[in-house]
Amino acid sequence: MHIKNGKVRLKMALILWYLCLHLVCTNTEKFPTALTIKEDLDDLNIEEDAHDSDPEDMEVFYPTDKWQTLKPGQAVPAGSHVRLNLQTGQREAKLGEDEGLKLKYWTDGKRQGMVNQNAASFTHQELKEALKKFKKEADDVSIKGSAQDEESVQARFRSMDELKKDMEALDLLVETDVQIMRKLLSKLGSSNSTVDERVTALLDLEYLVHQVDNAQNLVSMGGLQLLTDALNNTDVRLQESAAFVLGSAVSGNPAVQVEAFEGGALHKLLTLLATPRQMSVKKKVLFALACLLRHFPFAQSRFVRHGGVQVLGELFQANGAEALRVRIVTLLYDMITEKELISQHGADDPPGSAHEERLRQYAEVPLLPMLAEQGWCSLVPELLDSPEHDWREKALRALLTMVPRCQTLYQQNPKLITSLSDLQKQYQELALTEENLGEEDGYFKEILALVDSLVGKMHEATMGVDILHYQNS
Repeated sequence: MHIKNGKVRLKMALILWYLCLHLVCTNTEKFPTALTIKEDLDDLNIEEDAHDSDPEDMEVFYPTDKWQTLKPGQAVPAGSHVRLNLQTGQREAKLGEDEGLKLKYWTDGKRQGMVNQNAASFTHQELKEALKKFKKEADDVSIKGSAQDEESVQARFRSMDELKKDMEALDLLVETDVQIMRKLLSKLGSSNSTVDERVTALLDLEYLVHQVDNAQNLVSMGGLQLLTDALNNTDVRLQESAAFVLGSAVSGNPAVQVEAFEGGALHKLLTLLATPRQMSVKKKVLFALACLLRHFPFAQSRFVRHGGVQVLGELFQANGAEALRVRIVTLLYDMITEKELISQHGADDPPGSAHEERLRQYAEVPLLPMLAEQGWCSLVPELLDSPEHDWREKALRALLTMVPRCQTLYQQNPKLITSLSDLQKQYQELALTEENLGEEDGYFKEILALVDSLVGKMHEATMGVDILHYQNS
């Protein structure tokens, strides 16, 4: 009976020891820990799936090929051999058959990471190696992407060397204005050129001579003589085009104005206006004359002395010249106001200045006396009969500038007085309409002011005559 009970106790002790050993082994196993390396490789973030524990429990055991004593709660890498030393009662562990650690790398889009399949944690060296690997892969991807971007750019754009070659080729084809003008003048002066070719050359020249330098180059290349020859040609298109180029070349270019005047341009233009020509030709000639005389008092004085005012008067009254009348009046008005503005501006200039010389030259232009003498005091008012507001405006401005010489003749012109009265009523209504539309300073109000001013000046003269007559009586 005692022997039987002893066997039972021995079996129970063996079973209890086996269960304790199983529990010890089971409690020492941990689940693998995953390491996630986020996009910023400079910052290391470790996320552990282990349960919260004391710092002591997080100490990692590094097994070798020999048995080592485990501390309480110390983590053991998976795959290690663990035993219970019955003599000391301590747990011991060593490397298993698989002595190497298995590190598994993974990627998910831009994210990448590493998993230690055997260990519960990582050593510092393992983390450094992992970071080096990730950085190297990132640099490789960056270099590869940069290479692809560069290839894409090269496919869409040409290299600098190719562009330089293209520019060199273009330089061989680009011509300067001077070179173009030489070719055009050569074509204009060639006897082998057709009329159409010469007209085309003149129109191309007109575009170029608007620039001051090109106009002066035209003179140095002998272009003015070619223009004079074209003006003498019997072909109407050549005459028109030559006058057009001449006007554009001298416009606002004093140096070319002087050269053209000394080359006889004024005499030639006046001759064309005074002789029978088509009105289209005279229109371009009048344009060239106006450009030649503007701000050129010496040429203006010669114009007056050589019968220019008389030539314009005859053209003003010529049949079919209605379209030229407003241009003629505008030219005369510009010359009058130009002289007045220069006189007002230079009143305080010291003696011997350049402006004083200009004043002297303008003083030699007796334009107003010549206009009054040749009947312009009666010719200009005829423009007031035009239905064009622009014509009326220019006529009113010219009449106002001519008041000092034409005031008495204005008062003796019943047609002018009637026209001014009618215009005053008409523009009062038009100005009122503008004002109702919210235009306080409208165009018609401006014309009304011109009419009122002219009527006022005529009324002042009448009052002065009446006062003088009363005093004498």
